[in-house]
Amino acid sequence: MAFVSQSHREPNGTYTFSSRPRPVENRPKYREPPPEQTHSNYGNIMYDRRVVRGNTYAQHIIPTTAHPDPAEIQRQQEIRRRAIARRRAREQLRPKTPEALQGRKHIDVQTDLYLEELSDVIVATDIECQTDAFLDKPATPLFIPAKSGKDVETQIEEGELFDFDREVQPVLEVLVGKTIEQSLLEVMEEEELACLRAQQRAFEELRNNELAEVHRLQEQERRHVEEKERRIAQQKEVLKKERETAEKIAARAYTQQYLADLLPAVFTSLRSHGYFYDPVEKDIETNFFPWLMNEVNNSLEKRYAARELLDTIIHDVAQKRLGGYKELDTQPAKSDM
Repeated sequence: MAFVSQSHREPNGTYTFSSRPRPVENRPKYREPPPEQTHSNYGNIMYDRRVVRGNTYAQHIIPTTAHPDPAEIQRQQEIRRRAIARRRAREQLRPKTPEALQGRKHIDVQTDLYLEELSDVIVATDIECQTDAFLDKPATPLFIPAKSGKDVETQIEEGELFDFDREVQPVLEVLVGKTIEQSLLEVMEEEELACLRAQQRAFEELRNNELAEVHRLQEQERRHVEEKERRIAQQKEVLKKERETAEKIAARAYTQQYLADLLPAVFTSLRSHGYFYDPVEKDIETNFFPWLMNEVNNSLEKRYAARELLDTIIHDVAQKRLGGYKELDTQPAKSDM
């Protein structure tokens, strides 16, 4: 199948690629199975089913992922099943030693060049060894350097090299001076400590006085603040009461002004709706007028009935007379004939 491709430039300067459409080739869904073993490929391990292909070390690797692939697990299980089947087949095909005759049994025999005694009991031998006790280390001898030169001796009489009374005087002067100096330093230190304690007591008294004054001022300020807040609250309460009083007065004035026109209108409306009435007028309207109207209606109905009856009688009489007149008119005509 020929494959034709074209490339052309668009007006905006970019290249595009287009190819002629072609049908998709028909490919099998699964891979083709390997060819069967024949005489031509006999001995070739590529077609031997007993040879495991791929990395055999990966057969016993357990996946450590949280979600192993089911296909991989199935493939490993299939490999294990195949290995077990091959092992069983090899054991069945392996030549075995014939069974022993009745009353006899098979034993293991060494076929090596040098025979070795076989025993289930392990030979053990105890051996002991005693060492000498530790001896104490001898004392290290004193080091005496070797003499060098010649020994010379001389005789010194008493009082020739050292006079105690004369030699001890500067030592005593130094000791006494140092003692007096140390005593003076201690006395001065005690006086300085006493002065420091006095100053500390004075400072503490002054600080206590200042703290008491600060506390007094703080308490005074607190009382002033509380008094100020109380006065402000009282003033706010007074202003609130005054505002409420002014609102009540204004509401009362507005109510009085509104009710001044409302009360007459309400009474007029109630009077027009019949809530305020005269008993005599109410009795006349509720009792007398309905009775009067009924009596008038009855009287009018009787009059109307009498009129209708009179009209009917007059109509009947007129009809009879008209019929008599018609008969009188017809009789002279018959006599003339």
